Amino acid sequence: MTTTTADPRPLFRSALVWAHELFAGVTPDQLADPTPCAEFDVRAMMGHLTATVERGRLLGLGEDVADAPEVITGVDDDAWPATLDNTADRYWQVWNDAAVLDRAVVAPWGTFPGRAAILVSLNEVLVHGWDLAVATGQPAEADPVLAQAALSIMQKALPESPRGGYVPFGPVVTPAADAGATERLANWAGRVTAPWRG
Repeated sequence: MTTTTADPRPLFRSALVWAHELFAGVTPDQLADPTPCAEFDVRAMMGHLTATVERGRLLGLGEDVADAPEVITGVDDDAWPATLDNTADRYWQVWNDAAVLDRAVVAPWGTFPGRAAILVSLNEVLVHGWDLAVATGQPAEADPVLAQAALSIMQKALPESPRGGYVPFGPVVTPAADAGATERLANWAGRVTAPWRG
């Protein structure tokens, strides 16, 4: 087990800082714009990213997330950065306790140690952060050290096959030669990024 998988919390903290920057960069006229993830427009994408953090908090508390929303709604147009920050603050009230890393959490995809739940959330925030960034014309690469660490982890935790069915990811997409680590992570998660480049 590497240092980052032993305690992935620093990676997730960095990912949430990046997400906050992206939220702050969204303008009201972009909220209804499409994103590379066909099921979410920009507003819903921010709602989904916020819900990812909240669902992670519930997992850390040992609560059932089956009925927890996958998209947070009812947020004022200018309140998304503060909503994410407040949700993250509540998340860390649970996950600052290192004991939670070894506690079994029951997620819709199975039962895992807490650290695995953080890694799933990390992947969600970085991949959907890429989606949000390209949809709103913002720099789409997170800190390369963060993104490369996440990519290395996910290439082990999320094998190239099988995909589909109970593994809710599409086939690995071959990245562009000049793709950064965040885009390559999105490609590993099955995201077709080419139409959104440039």
